[in-house]
Amino acid sequence: MKFRPFPEIKTERLILRKVEASDCEEVLFLRSDTNVNKFIERPEHRKTKNKEDAIKFIKEITDAFEKNISFAWGITLKNNPKMIGSICLWNLSEDRKTAELGYDLNPDFQGKGIMSEALRSVLDYGFNHLKFEKIEAFTHKKNKSSKQLLETNGFKYMANRKDEDNTSYIIFEIENPVHKSLSPTVNS
Repeated sequence: MKFRPFPEIKTERLILRKVEASDCEEVLFLRSDTNVNKFIERPEHRKTKNKEDAIKFIKEITDAFEKNISFAWGITLKNNPKMIGSICLWNLSEDRKTAELGYDLNPDFQGKGIMSEALRSVLDYGFNHLKFEKIEAFTHKKNKSSKQLLETNGFKYMANRKDEDNTSYIIFEIENPVHKSLSPTVNS
C-alpha cells in the first residue's frame, strides 16, 4: 500500500492537508496547551515542550506517511491556511485492516462542528480509499466531548475491550459500512 502524493481532503468548510515544518508553532500549541491536552496522557519522551520538539514531531509524522504506517492531516479553514487542529489514522494493524483515529482542535474552534466534519471525511477516506475494515478511537473516559463526537459519528463504545497501556482510556470502534453489509447474517 503506497500513497503518493499526500492525500489532501477538502470538505465544505475545511482543507485537511499535510503538516509542514512551517506549522511548528501550531503543532507546539496543540501538543502542549493544557486545555487541548487535558485528557491526553503522553509519556514524558512523547511530550512536545518547545519548537524543536514540534519540528521533530512533524518529521516523525512525515516519515511515518512515507513508510505507509500513518496519515496525519493538519486541519485548516478553507479561507485561512493556518492549522487549527489535526486528525490522523495511525497505529495500523499488521494486516492493514484496522487503524486508530486521533485528533485535536484549538479550543477557539471547538463546538462549531469542525471536528465532526473532519472526522467524517477521514472516515470516508479510510474506508473507501484505504479499505480499512474497522477504525478505532481511544479516548479518556472523562472526555465527554470526545465520547459525544465519536458516538454522533457512528462509533460504538466497546465495553468488552480495555486499553492495556492506560486504564483511563476507553475504546470506540466503527466498522466499514461496506464490510458490515457483506457480513453474513446468522439466523438462530
